Amino acid sequence: MNKTLQRYFIKSVIVLALIHLAYFLYGYLTFKGLKNINIYTEFYRFKFYDDVSISHFFVSGLFLLFFLIFLIRNHSRENYKGGNLFKIGACLLFISFLTFSFFVSYSFGMNAKLKTELSENDFNKDKKLLNVLNPFLYGYTSYSSEKLFNYENILYPKPYPVLKEEDTIVPGEYAITETNYYSIDTITALTSTFDKTTNTADSIFDILGFDKEEIHKRVISKRIVGDSTQIIFKSVPVHPEHDDDICIFLENKSLFNPVKGDSLDKQKYQAAVDRYKLLYNAKKDSLTYAFQKLDTLLRKYNIETNLIPKELTQDVYHYKANRDEPLNAIRNNFDRKALAEKFTTLDKLFYEPNYLHPNIIGIYFVVIISVWIILFLFYLIFNKKKNK
Repeated sequence: MNKTLQRYFIKSVIVLALIHLAYFLYGYLTFKGLKNINIYTEFYRFKFYDDVSISHFFVSGLFLLFFLIFLIRNHSRENYKGGNLFKIGACLLFISFLTFSFFVSYSFGMNAKLKTELSENDFNKDKKLLNVLNPFLYGYTSYSSEKLFNYENILYPKPYPVLKEEDTIVPGEYAITETNYYSIDTITALTSTFDKTTNTADSIFDILGFDKEEIHKRVISKRIVGDSTQIIFKSVPVHPEHDDDICIFLENKSLFNPVKGDSLDKQKYQAAVDRYKLLYNAKKDSLTYAFQKLDTLLRKYNIETNLIPKELTQDVYHYKANRDEPLNAIRNNFDRKALAEKFTTLDKLFYEPNYLHPNIIGIYFVVIISVWIILFLFYLIFNKKKNK
């Protein structure tokens, strides 16, 4: 392959790169904005009927037409063989790919604009705020759900979390049960040390007359971590129903939307700590300020809301002080479904970007291979004419 043909391929790639840049800028400048993202938003796929697809069709077609004309007119009939033909074929395949991937650059432009409006750091800050405030954001009917709100969901303060146990006091058709809660503790020791002390402890329990089986029943789990053994067991009885530092808003450990890459357990625990501090350690204004940040967040994402921070703070403090009163009038109205869909979509755009939509991948590569074969065949035909 002579230098003239090499320069032609390089110039063609430069032209294609400039067209890709134009589509990137077009995607960047025409991005509709964070507020308009919804569950149907995705990176661009070839749709055959809009301005991007129509322009893509004509630009790709015109480029290939002129590319092929100048290739055959100025760079054919060289009688290339073997390795040179392989190199030419590889260059034509690369050019075919670039010619039919302008819409991918358009999507990269959209993504770049999205991240100027919402950086990953700011996105994660918004998630953390929603995770801390999540138990305040349910519809009022959800607060009666024993699955969503129960003592076992409390992660902070100590001695929480707790383990629930129900004992049957009176068996039969009308059985009477008793519910007890126990704190969960952890012991970690070197495995070698643990094995020795376990045998010694069993001997001492026999001498003192303690029920070894009852003690072993308290063990929830045992696992080996490196050269250590970790024992998780139920400890002392806890009475959350009489605990003045516990309210319904601490009885939910669900995250609104976890931060990618961080441990879920750590996120849940940290959100529980921050939530407890807002309710029991900080001044009332701190909770109001948190709800003001929430209101700003909802408006930032264009979520319909009737939330008034001061009123919501009053409601939270009311139900915090009146634990036995059914929670049915909390003023936290906003479009929950739209917010959940917005964050689900943004997660996909940030962490699962489909620049080549699954529905078009097959067609896309068939077109590229087909065009490449046509280009290469044309070149082979005119390349061999010199021998006749």
